[in-house]
Order: sequence, then structure tokens, then C-alpha cells
Amino acid sequence: MEVKIGVRDIARDIVLESPDSAESVVKAVEAAIASGSLLRLKDDKGRLVVVPGAQIGYVEIGAEETRRVGFGTL
Repeated sequence: MEVKIGVRDIARDIVLESPDSAESVVKAVEAAIASGSLLRLKDDKGRLVVVPGAQIGYVEIGAEETRRVGFGTL
């Protein structure tokens, strides 16, 4: 699913494709904001994205969807 993170005082968003569930991403974001610690998320390619919890402006979590395969999925 796509996760978009807005960081305070920075014009660009951080966008990543996460293999985690929406619920686990929400829990990680809530914990980082509440404690002021770092938000650590891995994307689907194994890269680690780290954002200071105190600097998070917003987080947008896309809907979980299954991958479509074949010609009849258009």
C-alpha cells in the first residue's frame, strides 16, 4: 500500500510502498508522534525510511489492494 508522509517545513512528501498492513503503520505512526521518537518504515524494496516523530505533519495511508494479473484486469 502507498504511504505518504508530510514533514513540517519541507515542501516535498515522502512516498513509499509498504508491505505492512494499514493497522501496523498507524500504530507505528501513533507511537512515534506520542513519544517524539523516530518513525521507521520499510518499503517493499527493503529500504528503511526514518522520520522524526516530532516533525510529522501528516500521514496518508492508501487502501490495501491486491495485485491484478492478466489481461482481463483492465
